[in-house]
Parts: sequence; structure tokens; C-alpha cells
Amino acid sequence: MEIDMAADGRNGRRAVALSPQRIIEASLELLESDGPEKFTFRALGARLGADPTAVYRHFRDKDDLLLAIADELLARSLESFEPAANWRETLRTLCLRMRKVYLAHPHTAVLATIRTTRRPAEMRAVELILSALAQAGFSPDRAVYYYRALADFALSWSCMAATYAALDAGARSGDESAWGREYALAPAQRYPHLAAAAPYLPEVDEEENFALALDLMLEAIAARAANTGTEEAGARTPAS
Repeated sequence: MEIDMAADGRNGRRAVALSPQRIIEASLELLESDGPEKFTFRALGARLGADPTAVYRHFRDKDDLLLAIADELLARSLESFEPAANWRETLRTLCLRMRKVYLAHPHTAVLATIRTTRRPAEMRAVELILSALAQAGFSPDRAVYYYRALADFALSWSCMAATYAALDAGARSGDESAWGREYALAPAQRYPHLAAAAPYLPEVDEEENFALALDLMLEAIAARAANTGTEEAGARTPAS
């Protein structure tokens, strides 16, 4: 573990032991407390009690650090995870775990969910998903499409929820009350179906809705898996 000699008794501060993991954890704290717009190496150094330049001994630049932070979120979602006997349960649990971690760190998730980390936790997650899809019966050339569809769905929905969670309380309150206020007043003659559904719109729970959408996605993948060797063998999901 490296000692930041710039933060020793010569300038009145105690020497600080830095490691990549400690820098990542401090970065997560800083991102969640101050937001991405105030995430600088100067602010990070102050939180660590170290000279900001010490961070460069572990990460070549800010983007390198952000990729490590993104991989840390994936690593946390995979802690103690073991695949289930059923491939659908494996994929469902993975997606729910990832979403839970991202929503626990909304300011960080806004930056992390759109990145490809190329690091161990991400590679383990990809391996787990592809392994489950192989168990479902997909060949590698087909599994990659279902992996991307499922991962992009889960990440994009989680990023949307994290972005919303990162809004100030006033903005969230206004949006949430709109379902029971403005939509409830929609004229039935012009919007008959909306008027009929209006009483139920405020009752939609975001986490239940994500689970519903996830189950729909997995049911569609399972239906395609049932056709492996017939229609699926010759199907092309992307436009030819």
C-alpha cells in the first residue's frame, strides 16, 4: 500500500496510505454526496487527506478511475452470487441485483451504466449471462444478441431510475403527484382510455414494474430458446 508523502508531518498532515480500492470507495462517497459535477481529483484528494496528484499513481486519468468505479458497482452486485439451477432465475437475480446496487448509488450509476469497463467484474457478469443463455440452448453466435438485449434493457432502465433518483426532491415530488393530479383531470371525451386508467396510474410501483418488464423479457427469450434448432437456428434478430 502506497504512502502519500505529500501528506506527512512536513505540512502538518499525517501520511495517508492509499490503494486503488480506497480511492474507489472515497470516489463513490464523493460522487453520492456532491454529485458528478463536483467530482474532481482536487476534491477527491481533500476527502482522502492526500495530495490530488497521488491518485495518478494508481489511475492514469479521471476516465480510468471512472471505469474502475463502474466495475466496483458490478463487483458489489456480484458479491456472494451463485448461479441458480434454472437459467431464467440466474438472469433474473443478476438483473435485480445490479439494479439494487445502481439505485443505492444513483449519482454514480448515471455515469457507470453507460460504460464498458473491460475489467474483471464486468467480464464475470458477461460470463454468467452467456453461461445462462448457453444453458437455455443458444449457440454463442445467437447468445451474444440476447445478452446485449437483456443487459441493455436492465442497464438502461436502471440508469433511467437512477437519473430520476438523483433529481432534487422538489422535482421528483412534482412528477410523482402529476399522475394523481393532472392525469386525473384529463377530459374523458378526448382521452377515454386515459381517463379510465387514471385512478390506477399513481399505484404503479417502479420496482414491481421493472420486475414485470424483466419477466416479459425473460419469457420472450425462453420462447425463442424453445425454438432453437428450428426457427431460431435461422433467425436474425438484427436487420440484415
